[in-house]
Amino acid sequence: MSFHPSLTTPQAKAKKMMLWFAMISMTMMFAGLTSAYVVSKARPDWLENFNLPAAFHFSTLVIVLSSISFWMAFKSLKERNAAAVTRYTVFTLLLAIAFSVSQWVGFSSVVADGYYFTGSESSVTTSFLYVIVITHFAHLIGGIVVLLIVLLNHINGRYQDKPLGFVLAHTFWHFLGFLWLYLFVFLFFLR
Repeated sequence: MSFHPSLTTPQAKAKKMMLWFAMISMTMMFAGLTSAYVVSKARPDWLENFNLPAAFHFSTLVIVLSSISFWMAFKSLKERNAAAVTRYTVFTLLLAIAFSVSQWVGFSSVVADGYYFTGSESSVTTSFLYVIVITHFAHLIGGIVVLLIVLLNHINGRYQDKPLGFVLAHTFWHFLGFLWLYLFVFLFFLR
């Protein structure tokens, strides 16, 4: 059951379906990348002793917290508590920025350890790491833009009568969080 009648219109259902198609497409892309990673592990030049930087562990905690805070913003929207929606959405945005910074620190650590994306000092292991994490990061940038738009629209009162944009952003943000959790667990256990 929907919390607002505008979410059950044919247009709202179509927009939700388009988002789901986009997320399924992204999932298939990452499934292909992680499948290629698994197949490439059989190569003789695969790094067996490569560990993920601690910053990636920290970023995992941050993205889980951001999902919780955006869920709280969504819950506050349902309860029509505008101040709490603003507070939790801003907190989610700050956590998204912290996630981005921790990813940058993680890559700086990879480079400091002498692992590069291409060139003579690169390896297939770290090249896959770069491709997978940077691809997720590109989607995260899109998520940050969505959070900014949601915040501005909320401040301008656009979700009081038509909360669809917020609902779609909420779904997409949780998708990004689950996607990172999958990638982190995958990269952590399948080194």
